[in-house]
Amino acid sequence: MRNWFPFLNSGPKVAVVRLTGMIASGNRGNALNDAGLAPMIERAFRKGKPDAVALVINSPGGSPVQSSLIAARIRRLAAEKNVKVYAFTEDVAASGGYWLACAADEIWIDPSSIVGSIGVVYSGFGFQDLIARYGVERRVHTAGKSKSMLDPFREEKPEDIEKLKGWQDQIHDSFIDYVKDRRGARLADEPDLFTGNVWIGEKAVDVGLADGVGHLVPKMKDVFGEKVRFIPYAKKKGLFSRLSGQVADNALGVMEERGLFARFGL
Repeated sequence: MRNWFPFLNSGPKVAVVRLTGMIASGNRGNALNDAGLAPMIERAFRKGKPDAVALVINSPGGSPVQSSLIAARIRRLAAEKNVKVYAFTEDVAASGGYWLACAADEIWIDPSSIVGSIGVVYSGFGFQDLIARYGVERRVHTAGKSKSMLDPFREEKPEDIEKLKGWQDQIHDSFIDYVKDRRGARLADEPDLFTGNVWIGEKAVDVGLADGVGHLVPKMKDVFGEKVRFIPYAKKKGLFSRLSGQVADNALGVMEERGLFARFGL
């Protein structure tokens, strides 16, 4: 029967899921988040019984919670469907972007890919001197002494910084545990591995953050043969977004995304 109908003998299939941009909740620009990606990821694992799912990642990171939620969904579906997951990084898979890469069973990178940045960062501005120069008085009234902590219009308080560091340490520990769980014995005994440092290409392979240097098409052909088919999946945009709604919010999102990429010289 298959010899009579060649289209039935289609060969192995690899579902390709592209994850590009910063990771953030809401609808900021092209931000990656679990709610927005869920339909695409679910289709990739469930439609047509793929032999593997390939994640193409180009992300400087962002929200640790959204990174965790997206990665958890990928792992759950991989277990349910018994499908192996491969990650292929492009320019950067750093911080939350590397969290997503670790959802794969194998991570393959370009010789110039930037990966790692296993850490947590908070950034902001201080405007207290600026408003004082123009005679502006800041008035904040709260119920609860911690409600206005890290207010950018007031001087930083040591106790607020200490609390922030405690929160960051908790998130950092969760990130480290996740990477250790996913990468296991492949990780090298490298003292800077979890300091927020980054590695490029073969150096990332040497410390165990990646499994090798390789690109999507040739690597999948090596694994599944020349007849492998690639089924791309893309994030669907709602009608309102396609008609250029949320212009201001999207513009801010693009600026934030550019700032994150700029941290890695991109």
